[in-house]
Amino acid sequence: MKSLFIYFLFVYIGGYELQKLSNLEILDLESNSFNNSILSFVEGLPSLKSLYLDYNRLEGSIDLKESLSSLEYLDLSGNNINKLVASRGPSNLKTLWLENITIYGSSFQLLQSLRAFPNLTKLYLGSNDFRGRILELQNLSSLESLYLDDCSLDEHSLQSLGALHSLKNLSLRELNGAVPSGGFLDLKNLEYLDLSYSTLNNSIFQAIRTMTSLKTLNLMGCSLNDQIPTTQGFLNLKNLEYLDLSDNTLDNNILQTIGTMTSLKTLSLSSCKLNSQIPTTQGLCDLNHLQVLYMSDNDLSGFLPPCLANLTSLQRLYLSSNHLKIPMSLSPLYNLSKLKSFYGSGNEIYAEEDDHNLSPKFQLESLYLSSRGQGAGAFPRFLYHQFSLRYLDLTNIQIKGEFPNWLIENNTYLQELYLENCSLLGPFLLPKTSRVNLSILSISMNHFQGQIPSEIGARLPGLEVLFMSDNGFNGSIPFSLGNISSLQAFDLSNNSLQGQIPGWIGNMSSLEFLDLSRNNFSGRLPPRFGTSSNLRYVYLSRNKLQGPIAMTFYDSFEIFTLDLSHNNLTGTIPEWIDRLSNLRFLLLSYNNLEGEIPFQLSRLDQLTLIDLSHNHLSGNILSWMISTHPFPQQYNSRSSMSSSQQSFEFTTKNVSLSYRGSIIQYFTGIDFSFNNFTGEIPPEIGNLSMIKALNLSHNSLTGPIPPTFWNLKEIESLDLSYNKLDGEIPPRLIELFSLEVFNVAYNNLSGKIPARVAQFATFDESCYKDNPFLCGEPLPKICGAAMPPSLTPTSTNNKDNGGFIDMEVFYVTFWVTYIMVLLVIGAVLYINPYWRRAWFHFIEVSINNCYYFLVDNLPILSKFGFS
Repeated sequence: MKSLFIYFLFVYIGGYELQKLSNLEILDLESNSFNNSILSFVEGLPSLKSLYLDYNRLEGSIDLKESLSSLEYLDLSGNNINKLVASRGPSNLKTLWLENITIYGSSFQLLQSLRAFPNLTKLYLGSNDFRGRILELQNLSSLESLYLDDCSLDEHSLQSLGALHSLKNLSLRELNGAVPSGGFLDLKNLEYLDLSYSTLNNSIFQAIRTMTSLKTLNLMGCSLNDQIPTTQGFLNLKNLEYLDLSDNTLDNNILQTIGTMTSLKTLSLSSCKLNSQIPTTQGLCDLNHLQVLYMSDNDLSGFLPPCLANLTSLQRLYLSSNHLKIPMSLSPLYNLSKLKSFYGSGNEIYAEEDDHNLSPKFQLESLYLSSRGQGAGAFPRFLYHQFSLRYLDLTNIQIKGEFPNWLIENNTYLQELYLENCSLLGPFLLPKTSRVNLSILSISMNHFQGQIPSEIGARLPGLEVLFMSDNGFNGSIPFSLGNISSLQAFDLSNNSLQGQIPGWIGNMSSLEFLDLSRNNFSGRLPPRFGTSSNLRYVYLSRNKLQGPIAMTFYDSFEIFTLDLSHNNLTGTIPEWIDRLSNLRFLLLSYNNLEGEIPFQLSRLDQLTLIDLSHNHLSGNILSWMISTHPFPQQYNSRSSMSSSQQSFEFTTKNVSLSYRGSIIQYFTGIDFSFNNFTGEIPPEIGNLSMIKALNLSHNSLTGPIPPTFWNLKEIESLDLSYNKLDGEIPPRLIELFSLEVFNVAYNNLSGKIPARVAQFATFDESCYKDNPFLCGEPLPKICGAAMPPSLTPTSTNNKDNGGFIDMEVFYVTFWVTYIMVLLVIGAVLYINPYWRRAWFHFIEVSINNCYYFLVDNLPILSKFGFS
């Protein structure tokens, strides 16, 4: 055995076993729990060339014995060491890693001990605190590569690096000190310099002008601004091949002056706030050796200049997220025979009036042209001449026409095809033969009609992602899709599909994401669904599903999101719901579910959103059900599915909104509205400090609003309307500064409305109406000086007195009304003789009818024992 890897086990393994491996050349023991004793066993490996002991429990002085004479590569990073002893040790050591060392005492001792390795060529010392001192490194005369990233070095230490005349590669990422004016600049042989994410100013360009051998310079994210000085020699670094100035603030002049650096092969000017047009003559277009050009994420405008054709060596061009006008034909780039990748998404893509028949010299592998404009016309003709495409994105370009199955047929290595929102119509056409390489196909938001081809699984057997939402597909889901074992994400939402949902679709071995919402699926849920260990996101909302949930998701242990809302489901919430221990989003609204909420729901301690609104659920909202929900601050999906596809629909702030993408990580909410819940609101709800929306409206809840609600510091929408709540509105609710919607209308609340300060100053009368004993602004009822704090009987008094009505007042008003009615009748009969005669005649007839009824029926009743 020549190689042995035992890493990330975090255990101690007996080192004596290693001594038997006398021919071992590579030993990796990274991230375990070995201490210094492991060294005595490693010494018995005379052939060892590479040793990885990083992130173990080594500490203090590390003694490297003479027996390790063959060792060339040693990694001791992430340990607590302060000295290396190697008086007669590995003299052939060429590469040493000492990153993230916890240094006890002075760094002088550790750095001075490096003298024992005279042949050292590569040294990694990143993420250490040397208190600014690295003077001892001057003795490493053979050193060619030095990495001092994030080391908080001072100017004096950097000057000392000038003594390392053999140094070719130097990395000083995240340097916080100033670049010295001497010493450091004497590195005449330096070819690689990385100062990315350091705090620099434009003087750096003057400082490095003498490094004439420099081939790679990385100044990414260095807070540079304004114009790069052109008179101080920086642009005369004739050997420079790689220059990264991205994520700075540069003057547009750089696009003109950069043309003097004719040796450049890679240039990155992304995120530099450039806001001009690309020069049409000299400057950028003079870099005829350039192979890779990054200019994404700026504010560049205008058309692509014809002079780009001069960049005959260009292989990759990145222009995404600007304001450029790019022809769909890419005609300005036709002469770039070496061009393999073009990234133009996020610009205005337009169709040329005269789309010529010329074929380009390039054969693209990657083309990204998703548009922020409209585009027009048919597919650009140059695509008919492309046969090497692997990645193609034409999203949001209004191309029109039928599905281009010829693209898949011509490009046998095509892996990803994005044609979303392209106004494509007609049937979905498959390639004539099987294409195993296509892994992602997205044709959502078009106008496709008809059925999904039954042979889709046979023609596209390598699919991992299939998005076909927002079209006009009808019929059923083809059975052949079940044969695509690699399918991970499947979206057929918002079509006109019908029939029953096939049970096999939820049991596909690789499926993680399934969206069949907004269709016409009917019937019952499959008896067993989601038995695949990978299924995490299930959206079946807005269909016509019926029957109980039953045992459908009994084995779906990994589900994060379950959306069954807007169907006709009946029965109860299943008691096995706690088996879905990873569930974060549960949406069962707009169904016909009934019964009480099972206590097992309280065991789902990962829930961040639950919507049970618009059902027939009853019982109490029990405290144990709420208090166990932690509502974590962050939501970290383990799925490889893009977060842009994860979504849910939830009503908050009186509006039903669709939440999609990264925002779902931060949204938490409860909606139990439009049910038959009774009892008091549990005060434990006040512990949900991260909740954004709480809706308990349209129930029969009683008792007070819990004072603990003032702890809901992140809440934005609180709706308690249409219940039977009583007591006062807790005055400390004014401390809920994120609150945008507050509604307690149609309750039995009393007392003074909280002060109209902060958010409460924005709530109008409609938020409080139909609470008879509430007073204060914005209601018209003014709170009197002598008014008691609460005119509403307490819940205890209500029980004694028979409810909300004051019985004493009721009796008085009843008898007064009764007497008044009698007096009015008597007065009318006295005044009007006709009505008086009619009244007495009516009384006489009624008496006679009662008499004869009794005479006729009394003998019959006596037979049954009623006499």
